[in-house]
Amino acid sequence: MTILFTTDHEWLRIEAMSPPSGHDYAQSQLGDVVFVELPKVGRSLDKAEAAAVVEIRQGRLRRLRADSGDVLEVNEALVAEPAL
Repeated sequence: MTILFTTDHEWLRIEAMSPPSGHDYAQSQLGDVVFVELPKVGRSLDKAEAAAVVEIRQGRLRRLRADSGDVLEVNEALVAEPAL
């Protein structure tokens, strides 16, 4: 397993064909998530391009990709239940 970090301290864990990414500090500090806008499956993203929008009670954050790539799937349950 390889973990790569961006200049914004986001991480990208390389284990399989489609690696998960995240930001542990932000996850612990966000608070209540009230809205999530996800990219369309099949969309191509450039490095550091906004991939999704997450709205919290305190404001709106743009989620940036750690690297370029194609959206293979999204978690549609987040749209209905953003707190997940």
